[in-house]
Amino acid sequence: MTSTDSAQNAAAAAPAKAPAKDPWDLPDVSGLVVGVLGGTGPQGKGLAYRLAKAGQKVIIGSRAADRARTAAEELGHGVEGADNAETARRSDIVIVAVPWEGHGKTLESLREELAGKLVVDCVNPLGFDKKGAYALKPEEGSAAEQAAALLPDSRVAAAFHHLSAVLLQDPGIDEIDTDVMVLGEERADVELVQALAGRIPGMRGVFAGRLRNAHQVESLVANLISVNRRYKAHAGLRVTDV
Repeated sequence: MTSTDSAQNAAAAAPAKAPAKDPWDLPDVSGLVVGVLGGTGPQGKGLAYRLAKAGQKVIIGSRAADRARTAAEELGHGVEGADNAETARRSDIVIVAVPWEGHGKTLESLREELAGKLVVDCVNPLGFDKKGAYALKPEEGSAAEQAAALLPDSRVAAAFHHLSAVLLQDPGIDEIDTDVMVLGEERADVELVQALAGRIPGMRGVFAGRLRNAHQVESLVANLISVNRRYKAHAGLRVTDV
């Protein structure tokens, strides 16, 4: 048998290569419980409203359970309110929408409750002065990387940074016309977050790299704030050609 024959036989015996996975073939997340830490703030409340309106089971968390319950009643759509610890325990996916100033302490205090959970960080480390908003760079590199460092037993992703809280909370707006940059280390986790974003009409989740790339995504909010101030707008992002 010639070497050519051997190569042909080996090729014939090799299993057929599986077709590439469709990047838009995303999982069904409709049955998952979503918790929102910082769910009484503008961003968290807006996300909770949109997800719940789309049919997602949502629990909003706050340091004070009574405050969370009051906010949940205002939102309707089956949203529940609880303290942060209970919210973390009862949720499958936990969105972190707390102020940057309390980000580290909040996550550190919930390390046990968040163990085994998919944690989605949407916090933007920003400073403000007379010239406007500017990006801060945490020691770990980004808010998402800080979350990953503080939560070694959780799976951390980053998303929902560039959404207007005003638009999210406006019941007169049916669709949010924007893309959501999703970052993470595991494809399965990223796809869960992409699918969650896609539950909101008009919104789409787009993979944007690993957590080491989160800083520039978080920082872009400072640019969007400048856009909004100049043009009296509520700017978002769209990624072309995907």
